[in-house]
Amino acid sequence: MNATIYDVSRLSGVSIATVSRTFSNPDRVRDATRQKVFEAAEILHYSPNAIARAMARQRTDKIAFLICKRDATILDEFYARICESIMRRAIRSDRQLVISTAADWAQAAGTAQNKQVEGVILGGSAQADMVSEFQRKHIAVVLVNHRMPGFDIPCVVSDEYGGMRLAVGHLLQRGRRDIAMIAGRISPYITGERYNAFLRVMGEYGLETDARHIRMCDPTVESAAQTALELLSRKDRPAAILGGNDVVAAGVLKAAHRLGLRVPEELSVVGFDDSTVCGMVEPELTSVHIDCRRIGELGVDRLHALLNGEDCPQVTVVPAGLRVRGST
Repeated sequence: MNATIYDVSRLSGVSIATVSRTFSNPDRVRDATRQKVFEAAEILHYSPNAIARAMARQRTDKIAFLICKRDATILDEFYARICESIMRRAIRSDRQLVISTAADWAQAAGTAQNKQVEGVILGGSAQADMVSEFQRKHIAVVLVNHRMPGFDIPCVVSDEYGGMRLAVGHLLQRGRRDIAMIAGRISPYITGERYNAFLRVMGEYGLETDARHIRMCDPTVESAAQTALELLSRKDRPAAILGGNDVVAAGVLKAAHRLGLRVPEELSVVGFDDSTVCGMVEPELTSVHIDCRRIGELGVDRLHALLNGEDCPQVTVVPAGLRVRGST
């Protein structure tokens, strides 16, 4: 059996707390005592594990990533990509990670304190009462893919405006000036950011925005297809449509197919998120690339800074890109 901190304590003749302190803060232990502990550890082939280090520092090194999205599961593609990078970053920083959805977390019997979580990363539309509860219990909070006015919380978000500017600029290079947008009801923050970015970018390029060319739909292929059918059946139909995300854009492609419109010859289509949907449709979908990997990494870095009492920027914006494919 592997030696434990208790075995080292018995063999060295010092307390468990002293053994822990010897490995976590050796400068605070007298030379003679430190030598006894190290000799005992060598004899027993003992090395301090995460639990022993946590005992010494009164820290658990445990954090959580909660997906705050309606009807979300941990298999949600967008947040799964963020989650993967959070996992990798957490492992490299020797932190334990708990993964859940906000709904499952709230329904669980234990609280964050019962789970010995020191900090949480909230992905998506976090509720104010949940954030307040974490803060009341002195649990550090970082938001990713969301901003929450009224709370002094670090957040990591994508450059939605920059991504929209790339998309509209690309369409203009393709000679498309009559551009519509179908904004899926994704989340209040993301829908609002992309909608406002579209209006702003169109204005910067000196293009008029036809109110009839801005529509809302549910974030499903069929809802987007029905909305796009209405737009594309008009005599003054747009020459290009921006989807609020890739699922919405896939619905636009479906509507174009039903109407016999050729893409991209007669209609250009651009999505958002650069998800696996882009390669599953024909033609393959041009999409604004959201760097989920970097968002997740920075989320862990910001939480790490909070837990260590370091300065932490309130807003971190991750640049977006554009992946050009057959739909434009």
